[in-house]
Amino acid sequence: MVKSVSNITPFTLLDYPDKTACILWYAGCNMRCLYCYNPEIVFGKGKFTFAEMVSFLETRKGLLDAVVFSGGECLLHKDIVEQIQTVKTMGFLVKVDTNGSKPEVLQNLLEKKVIDYVALDFKSTKESFAAITQSDLFDQFEKSLQLLLNANIPFEVRTTYHSELLAKEELCEMIDYLQYNQYTGTYYIQHFRNSVETIGKLPDSRDRLEHQLPENPNLKIKFR
Repeated sequence: MVKSVSNITPFTLLDYPDKTACILWYAGCNMRCLYCYNPEIVFGKGKFTFAEMVSFLETRKGLLDAVVFSGGECLLHKDIVEQIQTVKTMGFLVKVDTNGSKPEVLQNLLEKKVIDYVALDFKSTKESFAAITQSDLFDQFEKSLQLLLNANIPFEVRTTYHSELLAKEELCEMIDYLQYNQYTGTYYIQHFRNSVETIGKLPDSRDRLEHQLPENPNLKIKFR
């Protein structure tokens, strides 16, 4: 059987708002973000079959509220829709972490009404996207954002900030972009964690942005 899951986090209070959850980390990704601190997941092979994950989840019924599908990029896997459906029928809430590169899979999941929450990575402006992600997938990200804006489920948009990769001016452009597209959720800006192994050989990120971005009354911004 295919081993698509690289690892599992058996318990978290941080990854699904106000819910207890576990995280299934799917191996492989179609981006090579320079700041990515999961190179063993991006480049590595899966260690567990989905059947093994189901056996684990059977022991967590009544103990966990939700299951987070993450990666890498979980939506790359050919059986991911069926796997998410299986977890949903087990009674869990389902959250998907995605880079937005597979809008057709996201649309399928939304139409089947088997996901409850999405975290969408907003990597950068279109101009910087290829340099940061080593991919040409910005148009797909835009399609995924539009799907979520028109869907009836909660979702969040998040960006990892490294001072050597994104200028503050670009972040302001990204905030304007979200406002232009009438995003009304919270925009999470995640500070890069220095001193961790990453895909790119990066110097430390120097700036903390909490008090450096202009006040924005129309978009709720949280730093983490």
